[in-house]
Amino acid sequence: MGRVARGDEAAFADLVRRYAGKLLGVARRLLGSREDAEDAVQRALLQCYLGAGTYRAEWAVSTWLYRILTNVCVDELRRRRSRSGEIEPPSRPDPPGEHLDLRRALGRVPTEARVLLALRYVDGLSYGELARIRGISINTVKSQLRRGKHLLRAVLGRGGET
Repeated sequence: MGRVARGDEAAFADLVRRYAGKLLGVARRLLGSREDAEDAVQRALLQCYLGAGTYRAEWAVSTWLYRILTNVCVDELRRRRSRSGEIEPPSRPDPPGEHLDLRRALGRVPTEARVLLALRYVDGLSYGELARIRGISINTVKSQLRRGKHLLRAVLGRGGET
């Protein structure tokens, strides 16, 4: 990150190669569409590049990048909610009936819990990593995950109906 902060484009390109795929996966799960996810990853990487001088070495680079990305995604979800009055479940071009309606069920889970669920159960991050990424306590991570899982079970138990 020190090289990136000094404007080393090769170091930044290496960072992008290493992390862009994982970041894209997280953003896609949170935002639903590939286009929105790509935009979010680009914004996050731009923030990373421009803010590289503020990076603190006690953070893992991946943790710092996840934090930037999840903040970008949460901001996008808030913009969507303010435009429509409610959170839209992420859309996907899958045929109806092809999958359990997990997208709709996730749309009923509060944003913070949805972010934590995606990072924990898809990317396998620890409670400590989640706490650092989102800037919250480990107990809050556990509470939000428990709440998110409870809401998912309730909605999926009704066949995905909202």
